Amino acid sequence: MHTESDHIFRFAPSPNGELHLGHACSALLNHESARACGGTLLLRMEDTDTQRCRRHYEAQILDDLGWLGITWAQPVRRQSEHLADYEAVLKRLRQLGVVYPAGMSRREIAEEVAHRERSGSPWPRDPDGAPFYPGAERHLDSAGRQRLIESGRPFAWRLDVRRAAEQVGPSLSWREHGRGPEGETGTITCDFSLWGDIILARADGQVAYHLAAVADDGLQGITDIVRGHDLFHATALHRLLQALLGLPQPRYRHHHLISDGHGRKLSKSNRDLSLRALRSRHTPADIRRLIEASPKI
Repeated sequence: MHTESDHIFRFAPSPNGELHLGHACSALLNHESARACGGTLLLRMEDTDTQRCRRHYEAQILDDLGWLGITWAQPVRRQSEHLADYEAVLKRLRQLGVVYPAGMSRREIAEEVAHRERSGSPWPRDPDGAPFYPGAERHLDSAGRQRLIESGRPFAWRLDVRRAAEQVGPSLSWREHGRGPEGETGTITCDFSLWGDIILARADGQVAYHLAAVADDGLQGITDIVRGHDLFHATALHRLLQALLGLPQPRYRHHHLISDGHGRKLSKSNRDLSLRALRSRHTPADIRRLIEASPKI
């Protein structure tokens, strides 16, 4: 049983490829931060993507982290083993009236956005580069939504970001204990204008990152989230979900990403910089020095 004074951190990789230097950086920061305050580090496998996640990658992750000298509290949480938790959270959000079924496919979205942009106005995109959802299903009444659900057509549950923000009020924020991509620190006001209606889950049961991560952080009592700049803007969405679900606000610390040398963050597809490859010619101490010396973005 954790007490209110505990600091509980988590490292949450997806076992869909090999860890690289960027993952090592984040894992070490979480491990060292937990040790510095006498806290606990949890390990979570974000493995809801059954098409890409593999147990052999999970085994490699565990081995790489152990080789780096990172320890964590047991058991390891696998999201794929807790789908009922996310279904319960989604049901609660549906009862609040802030999610809706959306039937447009990726191809249909791309075609609709391209059509609208040919009219001369750029279509808004979120910080991850995804276009705002252009569908009109958010305006369907309950009968229309039920017809879509029962039609047999594939659909996704999307968060109605504007309606959700209206429910929680205009002053939602978080306390940034690190720095954002533009040097942001201190109290950060959530900017929901940056986001369209994000997917929370699909009708086939596959859960999206934002829903599963927020649910798990609440269920596991995470108090401190240390992660890269690429998730800085998504914190607004996570704070929105936390407020809707009555979950406590963790402390956030965002850190620089390691670059591939061309100004792009590292990718699992770049196996030359995977820990698996680096281990053959480097020690754990070398990895720490490589992280310090690597270009950052």
